[in-house]
Amino acid sequence: MPMRTVCGLDVHKDSIFVCILNEKGILFQDKIGVLTPDLERLVDVLHEHDATEVCMESTSIYWMPVWRILEQYFSLNLVNPYFIKQLPGKKSDVKDAEWIATCLLKDLIRGSYVPEDRIQQLRQYDRRIFDLNKDIVYKLTKLDAALQRCNIRISNYVSTTDGKSYQKVVEKIAEGTTDPKVLTGLIHGRIMNRIGKEVITASLTGVITQTDIDVIRQMREEIKLAQKHRDECQARMEELCSKWFPDQMKNLQTVPGISLRSATSIIAELGTDMSSFEDAAHLVSWSGLKPRNDESAGKIKSRKITHGNKFLRKTLIECSWAAAKTRGCFYNTFSYHQTVVRRKNKMKVQVAIARKMLVAIWFILHDNVPYRDYTPDIVAE
Repeated sequence: MPMRTVCGLDVHKDSIFVCILNEKGILFQDKIGVLTPDLERLVDVLHEHDATEVCMESTSIYWMPVWRILEQYFSLNLVNPYFIKQLPGKKSDVKDAEWIATCLLKDLIRGSYVPEDRIQQLRQYDRRIFDLNKDIVYKLTKLDAALQRCNIRISNYVSTTDGKSYQKVVEKIAEGTTDPKVLTGLIHGRIMNRIGKEVITASLTGVITQTDIDVIRQMREEIKLAQKHRDECQARMEELCSKWFPDQMKNLQTVPGISLRSATSIIAELGTDMSSFEDAAHLVSWSGLKPRNDESAGKIKSRKITHGNKFLRKTLIECSWAAAKTRGCFYNTFSYHQTVVRRKNKMKVQVAIARKMLVAIWFILHDNVPYRDYTPDIVAE
Protein backbone atom coordinates (compact mmCIF):
# COMPACT_ATOMS: atom_id res chain seq x y z
CA MET A 1 0.00 0.00 0.00
CA PRO A 2 1.58 3.35 -1.04
CA MET A 3 2.44 5.80 1.69
CA ARG A 4 0.05 8.72 2.07
CA THR A 5 1.60 12.10 1.17
CA VAL A 6 -0.14 15.37 2.02
CA CYS A 7 0.53 19.09 1.70
CA GLY A 8 -0.28 22.05 3.93
CA LEU A 9 -0.47 25.58 2.51
CA ASP A 10 -0.31 28.76 4.60
CA VAL A 11 -1.75 31.26 2.12
CA HIS A 12 -1.05 35.01 2.32
CA LYS A 13 -1.67 37.92 -0.04
CA ASP A 14 1.79 37.86 -1.63
CA SER A 15 3.24 34.49 -0.61
CA ILE A 16 2.42 30.86 0.16
CA PHE A 17 4.33 28.68 2.63
CA VAL A 18 4.34 25.04 1.52
CA CYS A 19 4.96 21.92 3.59
CA ILE A 20 4.77 18.42 2.06
CA LEU A 21 5.08 15.48 4.42
CA ASN A 22 4.27 11.81 4.91
CA GLU A 23 4.47 9.43 7.86
CA LYS A 24 8.28 9.44 7.71
CA GLY A 25 8.58 13.23 7.97
CA ILE A 26 8.91 16.41 5.93
CA LEU A 27 9.67 15.92 2.24
CA PHE A 28 9.57 19.54 1.06
CA GLN A 29 9.31 22.92 2.71
CA ASP A 30 9.55 26.27 0.95
CA LYS A 31 8.03 29.70 0.32
CA ILE A 32 6.60 30.44 -3.13
CA GLY A 33 4.90 33.36 -4.83
CA VAL A 34 1.23 33.73 -5.69
CA LEU A 35 1.47 34.51 -9.41
CA THR A 36 0.08 31.95 -11.85
CA PRO A 37 3.57 30.67 -12.97
CA ASP A 38 4.44 30.18 -9.26
CA LEU A 39 1.26 28.18 -8.68
CA GLU A 40 1.93 26.07 -11.77
CA ARG A 41 5.38 25.33 -10.35
CA LEU A 42 3.67 24.31 -7.10
CA VAL A 43 1.58 21.79 -9.07
CA ASP A 44 4.79 20.30 -10.49
CA VAL A 45 6.36 20.08 -7.01
CA LEU A 46 3.30 18.33 -5.61
CA HIS A 47 3.31 15.82 -8.48
CA GLU A 48 7.05 15.29 -8.02
CA HIS A 49 6.52 14.27 -4.37
CA ASP A 50 3.36 12.22 -5.17
CA ALA A 51 1.15 14.39 -2.98
CA THR A 52 -2.54 13.62 -3.39
CA GLU A 53 -4.20 15.79 -0.71
CA VAL A 54 -3.81 19.51 -0.10
CA CYS A 55 -5.19 21.60 2.76
CA MET A 56 -5.29 25.36 3.20
CA GLU A 57 -6.91 27.89 5.53
CA SER A 58 -9.75 30.11 4.34
CA THR A 59 -7.71 33.32 4.38
CA SER A 60 -9.90 36.17 3.07
CA ILE A 61 -10.20 35.70 -0.73
CA TYR A 62 -6.54 34.75 -1.23
CA TRP A 63 -7.26 31.00 -1.17
CA MET A 64 -9.65 31.19 -4.14
CA PRO A 65 -7.16 31.47 -7.05
CA VAL A 66 -5.01 28.77 -5.43
CA TRP A 67 -8.05 26.51 -5.19
CA ARG A 68 -9.01 27.15 -8.83
CA ILE A 69 -5.62 26.05 -10.11
CA LEU A 70 -5.16 23.01 -7.82
CA GLU A 71 -8.68 21.55 -7.80
CA GLN A 72 -8.34 19.72 -11.11
CA TYR A 73 -5.26 17.82 -9.91
CA PHE A 74 -5.64 17.12 -6.17
CA SER A 75 -8.11 16.38 -3.40
CA LEU A 76 -8.50 19.74 -1.65
CA ASN A 77 -9.63 20.72 1.83
CA LEU A 78 -10.51 24.22 2.95
CA VAL A 79 -10.53 24.64 6.70
CA ASN A 80 -11.68 27.38 9.06
CA PRO A 81 -8.58 28.74 10.89
CA TYR A 82 -10.59 28.67 14.12
CA PHE A 83 -10.70 24.86 14.07
CA ILE A 84 -6.95 24.31 13.68
CA LYS A 85 -5.70 27.24 15.71
CA GLN A 86 -2.20 26.50 16.93
CA LEU A 87 -1.11 26.95 20.53
CA PRO A 88 0.77 30.22 21.14
CA GLY A 89 4.53 30.09 21.36
CA LYS A 90 6.81 28.94 18.56
CA LYS A 91 4.49 30.14 15.83
CA SER A 92 5.72 31.12 12.37
CA ASP A 93 4.46 30.88 8.81
CA VAL A 94 6.61 27.81 8.16
CA LYS A 95 5.32 26.14 11.33
CA ASP A 96 1.74 27.01 10.34
CA ALA A 97 2.10 25.20 7.01
CA GLU A 98 3.62 22.20 8.81
CA TRP A 99 0.81 22.21 11.38
CA ILE A 100 -1.87 22.28 8.64
CA ALA A 101 -0.19 19.35 6.88
CA THR A 102 0.12 17.43 10.16
CA CYS A 103 -3.56 17.94 10.97
CA LEU A 104 -4.49 16.66 7.50
CA LEU A 105 -2.21 13.61 7.82
CA LYS A 106 -3.69 12.74 11.23
CA ASP A 107 -7.27 13.18 9.88
CA LEU A 108 -7.97 16.07 12.27
CA ILE A 109 -9.27 18.32 9.48
CA ARG A 110 -12.95 19.12 9.09
CA GLY A 111 -13.20 20.62 5.63
CA SER A 112 -15.50 23.55 4.88
CA TYR A 113 -18.22 23.40 2.23
CA VAL A 114 -16.88 24.66 -1.11
CA PRO A 115 -19.53 24.47 -3.87
CA GLU A 116 -18.92 23.53 -7.47
CA ASP A 117 -17.79 26.05 -10.07
CA ARG A 118 -21.32 26.80 -11.39
CA ILE A 119 -22.56 27.66 -7.92
CA GLN A 120 -19.51 29.83 -7.29
CA GLN A 121 -20.33 31.78 -10.46
CA LEU A 122 -23.88 32.34 -9.20
CA ARG A 123 -22.50 33.40 -5.83
CA GLN A 124 -20.43 36.13 -7.43
CA TYR A 125 -23.54 37.62 -9.02
CA ASP A 126 -25.59 37.18 -5.84
CA ARG A 127 -23.08 38.86 -3.54
CA ARG A 128 -22.55 41.61 -6.08
CA ILE A 129 -26.31 42.29 -5.80
CA PHE A 130 -26.02 42.49 -2.01
CA ASP A 131 -23.16 45.00 -2.35
CA LEU A 132 -25.08 47.07 -4.91
CA ASN A 133 -28.20 47.15 -2.72
CA LYS A 134 -26.07 48.40 0.15
CA ASP A 135 -24.56 51.09 -2.08
CA ILE A 136 -28.00 52.15 -3.35
CA VAL A 137 -29.34 52.58 0.20
CA TYR A 138 -26.26 54.59 1.17
CA LYS A 139 -26.50 56.82 -1.93
CA LEU A 140 -30.23 57.41 -1.42
CA THR A 141 -29.42 58.60 2.10
CA LYS A 142 -26.74 60.97 0.74
CA LEU A 143 -29.16 62.21 -1.92
CA ASP A 144 -31.78 63.03 0.70
CA ALA A 145 -29.13 64.84 2.72
CA ALA A 146 -28.35 66.97 -0.35
CA LEU A 147 -32.05 67.85 -0.67
CA GLN A 148 -32.35 68.60 3.04
CA ARG A 149 -29.41 70.99 2.62
CA CYS A 150 -31.59 72.93 0.18
CA ASN A 151 -34.51 72.77 2.67
CA ILE A 152 -36.45 70.38 0.43
CA ARG A 153 -38.28 68.37 3.13
CA ILE A 154 -40.46 66.07 1.02
CA SER A 155 -38.86 62.95 2.56
CA ASN A 156 -40.63 63.87 5.83
CA TYR A 157 -43.99 63.09 4.20
CA VAL A 158 -43.36 60.15 1.84
CA SER A 159 -42.98 56.55 2.97
CA THR A 160 -39.68 55.90 1.20
CA THR A 161 -37.00 57.81 -0.69
CA ASP A 162 -37.12 55.09 -3.37
CA GLY A 163 -40.79 55.77 -4.20
CA LYS A 164 -42.14 57.22 -7.45
CA SER A 165 -43.21 60.62 -6.10
CA TYR A 166 -39.86 61.26 -4.46
CA GLN A 167 -37.91 60.11 -7.52
CA LYS A 168 -39.98 62.31 -9.86
CA VAL A 169 -39.17 65.35 -7.71
CA VAL A 170 -35.46 64.46 -7.74
CA GLU A 171 -35.53 64.02 -11.53
CA LYS A 172 -37.10 67.46 -12.06
CA ILE A 173 -34.64 69.17 -9.72
CA ALA A 174 -31.74 67.41 -11.48
CA GLU A 175 -33.05 68.88 -14.75
CA GLY A 176 -33.01 72.36 -13.18
CA THR A 177 -36.72 72.78 -12.29
CA THR A 178 -37.09 74.34 -8.83
CA ASP A 179 -40.60 75.85 -8.98
CA PRO A 180 -42.49 74.38 -5.95
CA LYS A 181 -45.83 74.47 -7.83
CA VAL A 182 -44.41 72.32 -10.63
CA LEU A 183 -42.83 69.94 -8.12
CA THR A 184 -46.09 69.68 -6.16
CA GLY A 185 -47.86 68.42 -9.27
CA LEU A 186 -45.58 65.36 -9.26
CA ILE A 187 -46.73 64.12 -5.85
CA HIS A 188 -49.23 61.24 -5.74
CA GLY A 189 -52.81 62.18 -4.93
CA ARG A 190 -53.03 59.96 -1.83
CA ILE A 191 -50.04 61.73 -0.27
CA MET A 192 -51.59 65.08 -1.17
CA ASN A 193 -54.91 64.18 0.43
CA ARG A 194 -53.28 62.80 3.56
CA ILE A 195 -50.83 65.64 4.19
CA GLY A 196 -52.44 68.61 2.46
CA LYS A 197 -51.39 70.58 -0.63
CA GLU A 198 -50.10 73.60 1.32
CA VAL A 199 -47.76 71.51 3.47
CA ILE A 200 -46.46 69.61 0.43
CA THR A 201 -45.82 72.86 -1.46
CA ALA A 202 -44.03 74.31 1.57
CA SER A 203 -41.85 71.19 1.86
CA LEU A 204 -40.84 71.60 -1.80
CA THR A 205 -39.97 75.29 -1.44
CA GLY A 206 -36.24 75.52 -0.93
CA VAL A 207 -33.07 77.49 -1.60
CA ILE A 208 -31.43 75.66 -4.50
CA THR A 209 -28.25 76.78 -6.23
CA GLN A 210 -26.73 75.52 -9.47
CA THR A 211 -24.14 73.64 -7.40
CA ASP A 212 -26.92 71.79 -5.58
CA ILE A 213 -28.53 70.88 -8.90
CA ASP A 214 -25.24 69.48 -10.23
CA VAL A 215 -24.60 67.42 -7.08
CA ILE A 216 -28.16 66.04 -7.06
CA ARG A 217 -27.93 65.13 -10.76
CA GLN A 218 -24.64 63.27 -10.23
CA MET A 219 -26.00 61.37 -7.23
CA ARG A 220 -29.11 60.39 -9.16
CA GLU A 221 -26.99 59.10 -12.04
CA GLU A 222 -24.89 57.04 -9.62
CA ILE A 223 -28.01 55.45 -8.14
CA LYS A 224 -29.43 54.66 -11.59
CA LEU A 225 -26.13 53.07 -12.64
CA ALA A 226 -26.05 50.89 -9.51
CA GLN A 227 -29.67 49.85 -10.11
CA LYS A 228 -28.83 49.01 -13.74
CA HIS A 229 -25.89 46.81 -12.67
CA ARG A 230 -28.06 45.12 -10.03
CA ASP A 231 -30.73 44.30 -12.63
CA GLU A 232 -28.07 42.95 -15.01
CA CYS A 233 -26.70 40.62 -12.30
CA GLN A 234 -30.18 39.37 -11.45
CA ALA A 235 -31.05 38.77 -15.11
CA ARG A 236 -27.83 36.79 -15.54
CA MET A 237 -28.59 34.71 -12.43
CA GLU A 238 -32.07 33.89 -13.72
CA GLU A 239 -30.63 32.92 -17.10
CA LEU A 240 -28.04 30.57 -15.55
CA CYS A 241 -30.49 29.02 -13.07
CA SER A 242 -32.99 28.39 -15.89
CA LYS A 243 -30.22 26.70 -17.86
CA TRP A 244 -28.63 24.64 -15.09
CA PHE A 245 -31.25 24.19 -12.33
CA PRO A 246 -34.73 24.81 -13.83
CA ASP A 247 -36.59 22.26 -11.67
CA GLN A 248 -34.99 23.38 -8.41
CA MET A 249 -35.69 27.04 -9.15
CA LYS A 250 -39.34 26.23 -9.91
CA ASN A 251 -39.75 24.05 -6.80
CA LEU A 252 -38.28 26.69 -4.48
CA GLN A 253 -40.82 29.24 -5.67
CA THR A 254 -43.63 26.98 -4.42
CA VAL A 255 -42.59 27.81 -0.84
CA PRO A 256 -44.70 30.70 0.57
CA GLY A 257 -42.64 33.89 0.72
CA ILE A 258 -39.95 32.81 -1.77
CA SER A 259 -39.87 34.88 -4.96
CA LEU A 260 -37.79 34.41 -8.10
CA ARG A 261 -35.06 36.65 -6.71
CA SER A 262 -35.00 34.70 -3.42
CA ALA A 263 -34.96 31.35 -5.23
CA THR A 264 -31.91 32.29 -7.31
CA SER A 265 -30.16 33.64 -4.21
CA ILE A 266 -30.82 30.42 -2.25
CA ILE A 267 -29.45 28.30 -5.11
CA ALA A 268 -26.39 30.57 -5.33
CA GLU A 269 -25.60 30.20 -1.63
CA LEU A 270 -26.59 26.54 -1.07
CA GLY A 271 -26.22 24.85 -4.39
CA THR A 272 -28.63 22.05 -5.29
CA ASP A 273 -26.65 19.02 -4.11
CA MET A 274 -27.58 18.42 -0.47
CA SER A 275 -25.10 15.54 -0.04
CA SER A 276 -22.71 17.97 1.64
CA PHE A 277 -25.24 18.37 4.47
CA GLU A 278 -26.06 15.14 6.31
CA ASP A 279 -29.54 16.31 7.22
CA ALA A 280 -31.65 19.44 7.56
CA ALA A 281 -30.29 20.13 11.07
CA HIS A 282 -26.75 20.20 9.67
CA LEU A 283 -27.80 22.77 7.06
CA VAL A 284 -29.55 24.92 9.69
CA SER A 285 -26.39 24.90 11.80
CA TRP A 286 -24.19 25.77 8.79
CA SER A 287 -26.39 28.73 7.89
CA GLY A 288 -26.24 30.15 11.42
CA LEU A 289 -29.96 29.90 12.19
CA LYS A 290 -29.55 27.43 15.04
CA PRO A 291 -29.72 28.76 18.62
CA ARG A 292 -26.35 28.45 20.33
CA ASN A 293 -25.86 26.16 23.32
CA ASP A 294 -23.99 28.29 25.88
CA GLU A 295 -24.53 26.92 29.35
CA SER A 296 -22.23 26.90 32.40
CA ALA A 297 -22.89 25.79 36.00
CA GLY A 298 -26.51 25.20 35.12
CA LYS A 299 -27.01 28.76 33.89
CA ILE A 300 -27.94 29.53 30.30
CA LYS A 301 -25.75 32.43 29.14
CA SER A 302 -26.98 32.84 25.58
CA ARG A 303 -29.48 31.48 23.08
CA LYS A 304 -28.53 33.78 20.22
CA ILE A 305 -28.17 32.26 16.76
CA THR A 306 -24.71 31.15 15.72
CA HIS A 307 -22.41 32.46 13.00
CA GLY A 308 -22.94 31.18 9.48
CA ASN A 309 -23.69 32.21 5.91
CA LYS A 310 -24.92 35.77 6.42
CA PHE A 311 -26.12 36.14 2.81
CA LEU A 312 -28.37 33.09 3.01
CA ARG A 313 -29.57 34.13 6.46
CA LYS A 314 -30.54 37.61 5.29
CA THR A 315 -32.47 36.20 2.32
CA LEU A 316 -34.36 33.73 4.51
CA ILE A 317 -35.27 36.37 7.10
CA GLU A 318 -36.72 38.55 4.31
CA CYS A 319 -38.63 35.51 3.00
CA SER A 320 -39.93 34.76 6.50
CA TRP A 321 -41.59 38.20 6.69
CA ALA A 322 -43.34 37.54 3.36
CA ALA A 323 -44.33 34.00 4.41
CA ALA A 324 -45.76 35.25 7.70
CA LYS A 325 -48.09 37.55 5.73
CA THR A 326 -49.19 34.89 3.22
CA ARG A 327 -52.70 33.94 4.28
CA GLY A 328 -53.65 30.29 4.48
CA CYS A 329 -50.16 28.85 4.89
CA PHE A 330 -48.55 27.22 7.92
CA TYR A 331 -46.06 30.06 8.43
CA ASN A 332 -48.87 32.62 8.69
CA THR A 333 -50.67 30.51 11.31
CA PHE A 334 -47.46 29.90 13.23
CA SER A 335 -46.60 33.62 13.24
CA TYR A 336 -50.05 34.58 14.50
CA HIS A 337 -50.01 31.97 17.27
CA GLN A 338 -46.53 32.91 18.47
CA THR A 339 -46.83 36.70 18.31
CA VAL A 340 -50.49 37.26 19.19
CA VAL A 341 -51.51 34.28 21.31
CA ARG A 342 -48.22 33.60 23.09
CA ARG A 343 -46.99 37.21 22.83
CA LYS A 344 -43.46 36.30 21.79
CA ASN A 345 -40.94 38.74 20.33
CA LYS A 346 -41.74 39.25 16.65
CA MET A 347 -38.10 39.24 15.50
CA LYS A 348 -37.39 35.94 17.28
CA VAL A 349 -40.47 34.44 15.65
CA GLN A 350 -39.17 35.49 12.21
CA VAL A 351 -35.90 33.69 12.90
CA ALA A 352 -37.89 30.59 13.87
CA ILE A 353 -39.90 30.81 10.64
CA ALA A 354 -36.70 31.21 8.61
CA ARG A 355 -35.31 28.09 10.29
CA LYS A 356 -38.46 26.11 9.45
CA MET A 357 -38.30 27.36 5.86
CA LEU A 358 -34.68 26.22 5.57
CA VAL A 359 -35.64 22.74 6.76
CA ALA A 360 -38.31 22.63 4.04
CA ILE A 361 -35.74 23.86 1.48
CA TRP A 362 -33.37 21.02 2.39
CA PHE A 363 -36.07 18.43 1.66
CA ILE A 364 -37.14 20.22 -1.54
CA LEU A 365 -33.59 20.22 -2.92
CA HIS A 366 -32.70 16.78 -1.55
CA ASP A 367 -35.77 15.04 -3.02
CA ASN A 368 -36.28 17.47 -5.94
CA VAL A 369 -39.97 17.93 -5.12
CA PRO A 370 -42.25 20.99 -4.75
CA TYR A 371 -43.31 22.36 -1.37
CA ARG A 372 -46.23 20.82 0.54
CA ASP A 373 -47.78 22.97 3.20
CA TYR A 374 -48.02 21.49 6.69
CA THR A 375 -51.29 19.76 7.56
CA PRO A 376 -52.02 17.14 10.26
CA ASP A 377 -52.53 14.42 7.60
CA ILE A 378 -48.88 14.83 6.47
CA VAL A 379 -47.68 13.78 9.93
CA ALA A 380 -50.02 10.78 9.84
CA GLU A 381 -48.53 9.49 6.55
